[in-house]
Amino acid sequence: MEKRARQETMRIGGKSVSVKVRLNPRARRLIVKVHPSTGEVAVVAPSERSVQKALDFARQEGDWIAGRLDRVPDPVYLEPGDTVLFKGNLYVLRLSPDRGSVWIDNDATRPTIRVTGKREHAPRRVEDWLKKQARTAITRRINALAEELGVNVTRITVRDATSRWGSCSTSGAISLSWRLIMAPNSVLNYVAAHEVAHLREMNHGTRFWRIVDKLVGQDEAETAQAWLREFGSELHRYNAQRPKRRRG
Repeated sequence: MEKRARQETMRIGGKSVSVKVRLNPRARRLIVKVHPSTGEVAVVAPSERSVQKALDFARQEGDWIAGRLDRVPDPVYLEPGDTVLFKGNLYVLRLSPDRGSVWIDNDATRPTIRVTGKREHAPRRVEDWLKKQARTAITRRINALAEELGVNVTRITVRDATSRWGSCSTSGAISLSWRLIMAPNSVLNYVAAHEVAHLREMNHGTRFWRIVDKLVGQDEAETAQAWLREFGSELHRYNAQRPKRRRG
């Protein structure tokens, strides 16, 4: 398990890049990672004594890191005028003088999500609305699947994990990414089924996949997997908070 993390800054490709340093006693070698959708740069070291070697290794891999960063898609800050995925469809965000908070405008000439209040508050309001929609949809789907399979879910958590779409513990707690609300319903359904199936089989063996196929069907599972491989990184483009500008 990775422990303690701190931030370091180094020059890569002529720019100042924040590098997260993580310690993982299980790591057998120095590792440099660049998240394909968020652009987070991380270096993993097995111990505190090897941190400097890990940073030196990252500097040696500067060209590789710069190349990976160039491939990271531009972020979307959920501001009025931006477009956002919601249940697999693109919606344009529009500021509205009407009362309320955030809602889908079904009378607009194109798919539109309206948000009220001051322009600078719109990104946070939209993200909060998306998370609320996700929490409702995820809770309803997991409970329905658990009832169908005859298993007990002890807790449902909605998070913003960057490395996985869902997780399930041996205690019966299931966690899913709120960003799944931006994917087609079938994708959220598949990920929920995947984690619920783990309540019967804590592995990815043949019996596990039979349970998943029973819950959502093999075709839907394969289609959802393909969608996540091709478009999953797009979901991490959306962020209501612009990063703070650094000097250098």
